[in-house]
Amino acid sequence: MTTTKAAGVGFRSDRGPVLAAIMLCTGLVALDSTIIATAVPSIVRDLGGFSQFPWLFSIYLLTQAVTVPLYGKFADSVGRKPVMFLGIGLFLAGSVLCGIAWSMPALIVARAVQGLGAGAVQPMSMTMVGDIYSVAERARVTGYLASVWAISAVVGPTLGGVFAEYLSWRWIFFVNLPLGAIAAWTLARRFRENVVRSRHRVDYLGAALLTAGFSLVILGLLEGGVRWAWASVPSVAILTAGGLLLVAFVLVERRAAEPVLPLWVVSRRVLGGANLASLVVGALLIGLSSYLPTYAQGVLGAGPLVAGFALAALTIGWPIAASLSGRFYLRIGFRNTSLIGVSIVIVAAVFAALLTAGSPIWVAACAAFVMGLGLGLTTSPTIVAAQSVVGWDRRGVVTASNMFARSLGSAVGAAIFGAIANATLAARFADPPGEVAGQVPRDLSADNLILDAGSGPAGEFVRESLFAASHHVFLGLVGLAVVGLVAILLLPRRTEPLTFD
Repeated sequence: MTTTKAAGVGFRSDRGPVLAAIMLCTGLVALDSTIIATAVPSIVRDLGGFSQFPWLFSIYLLTQAVTVPLYGKFADSVGRKPVMFLGIGLFLAGSVLCGIAWSMPALIVARAVQGLGAGAVQPMSMTMVGDIYSVAERARVTGYLASVWAISAVVGPTLGGVFAEYLSWRWIFFVNLPLGAIAAWTLARRFRENVVRSRHRVDYLGAALLTAGFSLVILGLLEGGVRWAWASVPSVAILTAGGLLLVAFVLVERRAAEPVLPLWVVSRRVLGGANLASLVVGALLIGLSSYLPTYAQGVLGAGPLVAGFALAALTIGWPIAASLSGRFYLRIGFRNTSLIGVSIVIVAAVFAALLTAGSPIWVAACAAFVMGLGLGLTTSPTIVAAQSVVGWDRRGVVTASNMFARSLGSAVGAAIFGAIANATLAARFADPPGEVAGQVPRDLSADNLILDAGSGPAGEFVRESLFAASHHVFLGLVGLAVVGLVAILLLPRRTEPLTFD
């Protein structure tokens, strides 16, 4: 059942406080994706366990990704508010546990709890927007939500550095408490929904298979080539077990009375195209955001702050394009608007692939800005198109499946691009020129290479190697952008409400 749509879109309208609360919730999730990065030295100094630090990011992504479809299904059964409050509660509980963590393993567990909450907050935010705003109004509102991610991308690392240097890294997590409480209080008072409650058969077996299967697959993709070799026994065993569990999940869902992730979210043309596009977007984002700073620092010699601002150009172009996308898709349709967007993405990827070892840093920033424009014109129309073809009772699972596809794309992209970069570096360092032989250890990671490049022939060889690795990743972005074009072509020219038997 749909919620009542009142007049006005801005913050002064009747729905303004709800929109502000949704943006605040989205901002908390976005900030915690970036704010912790600049606090690495402080956290490790207090807790130790530097080798375990990557798990603070991996576990957050893992628990967030695998729970998104479950929350989407529950939201269509019991309503958005209960699921959103559960997500906020888990996120804040995880924040408290992070703030009081006494060891690195404890902090990793706490980050897992945070991820469980973020898995509900992110899709519920988009679903609630779909409930209270019409298709035309969402054109403007998606720009507001995109701006939250843009601001968080710039503010997050800066705020994390300030807390770590002048207060304590623990405040990175404690600051979530009052902000989350304000958001929950506002939603409790102002968000209204009419839910027709009925008895449902919970697909426990499907939920367990989905969670376990994707947990193993994402774990294998995140850690393959990092903690263990791709062809090693742990890697093969984890990925094979995950694949078998997902096959079992598909078989169970075909027979389930109320499947947790219905197969029609990928079999229907408009939904399958939108989800594939979202998966590509997730991979594009992780590829550019991971290796553009490496290129800026390791090849061009820019400092961390300048490299961060170069990447932030992407998050400036994205909300601009997202705000304008509504005007386009109301006139020329979702598919045509997305085709324009993905064409710009291809241009941006080619732009990045043409960067040289001597390109000015502002040229790299321009490539990121153009990529942001393309992604903004691609993502907003596709998710609004997916939401517009289903009713209230299916909008939650449709939105969640789209968010899940993006998280999965990030995990897959991180693995693929990491393998490309590592293979390039390994090949070059296995056979270095005679003048630098023995001067550069073969087991240095890209991060250490940036720090230890130095000067002279060895330093120049390191920079050339990092450029080759980054260049190959950027070439991969071009191929991935073409896959995104294919995904958009799957969308029908005209979207009509789906019918279900």
